[in-house]
Amino acid sequence: MDDVMIILAALWTALMLTYLLGDVLRIFSGDFKAGEIGGRRITQGMGLGIAILMVAPIVMVILSLTLSHSANRWANILVAIFFFGFNLIGLPNYPSAYDKFLMIVGLVFNVLIVWYAWQWV
Repeated sequence: MDDVMIILAALWTALMLTYLLGDVLRIFSGDFKAGEIGGRRITQGMGLGIAILMVAPIVMVILSLTLSHSANRWANILVAIFFFGFNLIGLPNYPSAYDKFLMIVGLVFNVLIVWYAWQWV
């Protein structure tokens, strides 16, 4: 197994844990209201969309360790760029300093994923 595959899987794991830490802090700080996101009631479709979005880093851990080189490289680059853009757009909407800090840490992980995948020959 190539060292880059392990590094990419570790970066996706770190990104996933960063997202989960933000969720846990939101619950314990009281910035979270059950059944709502941003003041909007969570529908079944919204919940499904969030689940699909949040499972992507978990899937990327597995794909980083199992896909062939070319598919692995491009999947990591494309999915990390998607998450970078998605989180960058959402960054101003997070009111708390801890959320902004964790989102910036997540953006750094996305950049590192793209960097390692891009440099992988």
